[in-house]
Amino acid sequence: MKIDLRSDTVTKPTLEMQQAMWAAEVGDDVMGDDPTVNALQEKAAQLFGMEDALFCASGTLTNQLAIRAHTQPGSDVICDKYSHIYLYEGGGIMLNALSSVKLLDGDRGRLTAPQVADAISNEHDIHSTVTRLVSLENTMNKGGGSYYDFEEIRAIRQVCDANGIPLHLDGARLFNALVETGEEPAKYGSVFDSISICLSKGLGCPVGSLLVGTKEVIRKARRFRKVMGGGWRQAGFLAAAGIYALDYHVGRLKEDHLRAREIGALFAAKPEVEAVFPVDTNIVIVRLAPGISETDYVQQLAQKDILAVTFGKGQVRFVTHLDFTDMHLEELRKRIA
Repeated sequence: MKIDLRSDTVTKPTLEMQQAMWAAEVGDDVMGDDPTVNALQEKAAQLFGMEDALFCASGTLTNQLAIRAHTQPGSDVICDKYSHIYLYEGGGIMLNALSSVKLLDGDRGRLTAPQVADAISNEHDIHSTVTRLVSLENTMNKGGGSYYDFEEIRAIRQVCDANGIPLHLDGARLFNALVETGEEPAKYGSVFDSISICLSKGLGCPVGSLLVGTKEVIRKARRFRKVMGGGWRQAGFLAAAGIYALDYHVGRLKEDHLRAREIGALFAAKPEVEAVFPVDTNIVIVRLAPGISETDYVQQLAQKDILAVTFGKGQVRFVTHLDFTDMHLEELRKRIA
């Protein structure tokens, strides 16, 4: 039995999700007549109290569409230096939006309002880019699944309002944060101009992400999605999985968090581990003792059929998910003993 902790993207649809998918009524989404896609988009928009939504193939696409919709060539995007939109989306900010970045050094990836205020470009300086977007990430992948205090987000929103700058959220794992804080999605919809939500991570769908936002942002994003080749046809089969996940897979994320904390405790006791990042949600990052190669360590784990990923110099990441059960946790405990 393989224990796959590389990512929460490795899950397979449950039997119930498969049944919902095959029972879906479908149409042509490019023409706007796939009823299940439309139902998912309406559900997501209502959930976050936002005007509209767009179903896409990936979180990278939803993030990049939002950035393209909010910015203009020659502008800049303020984000943390470890942001997914900067590190893991193939240079899309530069390639798709012809924009630059202002990289900030947050607390495990979480920015503060004063940091954002200090980073805004002077648009009257002809030597400078013009800040057109602030992007936050919640939970923060490179921060070990850290999540924001909502009051800090509200303070950042005030800075954005004072400067006429939209605020985007890479919320790939936002529901992981919400089940920990007990906050409602609509609270986030009230302070962000656009939010990207991944369905194929903790929520266990095979494919798909959602972009929620204003009608104008979604109108632009829909057009850019087509330009980038992201239009799809009978996507309702996939959208049905998203509807099922939003109905049945959100509350259970707490189970992933509990198992992640157990994994963190297991590795914290290992002599080859120097430290474990605080485990806030479903991501565990371990820092190996000096002299131990993260590549070698991942290979050693693979020999025991434990799959993880390197995550920077001397660091290894583990991510719990729908297909990692208590049985897998006990087996992991035995294999690393």
